[in-house]
Amino acid sequence: MPSELAVPSRRAGPDAVLLDMDGTLVDTEGLWWQAVAAVAGRPLTDADTPYVLGRTIEDVARHLGEPGLTGRLTEAFGERVARDLTVVAGAAELLAGLAAAAIPTALVSASPRSIVELVLPRLGHAFDLVIADEDTPRGKPWPDPYVEAARRLGTVPSRCVAVEDSPAGIAAASAAGCLVLVAGPEHGLPSLDHLRACFPCPPGPDDGGTRDEP
Repeated sequence: MPSELAVPSRRAGPDAVLLDMDGTLVDTEGLWWQAVAAVAGRPLTDADTPYVLGRTIEDVARHLGEPGLTGRLTEAFGERVARDLTVVAGAAELLAGLAAAAIPTALVSASPRSIVELVLPRLGHAFDLVIADEDTPRGKPWPDPYVEAARRLGTVPSRCVAVEDSPAGIAAASAAGCLVLVAGPEHGLPSLDHLRACFPCPPGPDDGGTRDEP
């Protein structure tokens, strides 16, 4: 992949933090579930979960057997996000800490950009990069969104921490080669100190394991 041509740094801590949006920074998974059920015209069951949670809207439309439902699903979800959006506990603190530490951040979402743009003002954070569903040929659970985010930030996935909540997102970030931290409304977001502590120290040039100074 083109991203692997980037030269990773040897500084302590990650080169970038790549954050999922729905279910990670904002508690929208319930809203998405409601929107899908309303458009499908039937209650959803546990059997639907792997095909609905963390997947792209196009994937969900195909799961429902009607690819043409993409527009209606987007509209139904957008209406709910616009009127009932909750930021997950710890999100504001983590984003503020990343900004203060000058650690580059990317928002990596399976949602279309129209949904992302509804959410961004509520987060109050200037992401260095936003990857939405339209930005890669394949969405989560494929690794493409995370590979592309690392490439655009000038590093490699192995030098990035991804923060995710859904099985599809975790699979995508893991397949890309990121270190993955699991978050969500029930757990809140990890602290910046925890995120740094989880990231492996790069080896020094001589001793094979010395932490570089930040």
